Amino acid sequence: MSVKLYRSLIVLAALSAGCATQSDGRGPEAAAASKPAPGNDWPTQARVEYVFQCMREHGGQTYDNLYHCSCKADQVARRLNYQTYSEALVFKNLKSMPGERGGVFRDPPQSKILRGKLKDAEREAEQHCFVK
Repeated sequence: MSVKLYRSLIVLAALSAGCATQSDGRGPEAAAASKPAPGNDWPTQARVEYVFQCMREHGGQTYDNLYHCSCKADQVARRLNYQTYSEALVFKNLKSMPGERGGVFRDPPQSKILRGKLKDAEREAEQHCFVK
């Protein structure tokens, strides 16, 4: 990834964390937990990217992987709205960045909460869609 992309992601994460407070004082995690995730609020591009990534992780582009990974994307989208998913994905992908810059993604409590929600949703979707 380029330095410009990292900076853009850091700014995006900081803005979303700072601007996401609710009028009743609750944070974004509480707001996301209180609302059911609509099944179709993910943009098509995000679903396609999710399916391609899933297919790479499961051995490549085959019809079986397409079927199972599409199922997995739908299951994750049912559990997490797109806003929550995209924030969790930023924290997940950038938490291994070294030094202070990586601390922005590793250290906030919101990071651990959102990464945990994403991990749980993906684990359950995996069990549902990839029946052994």
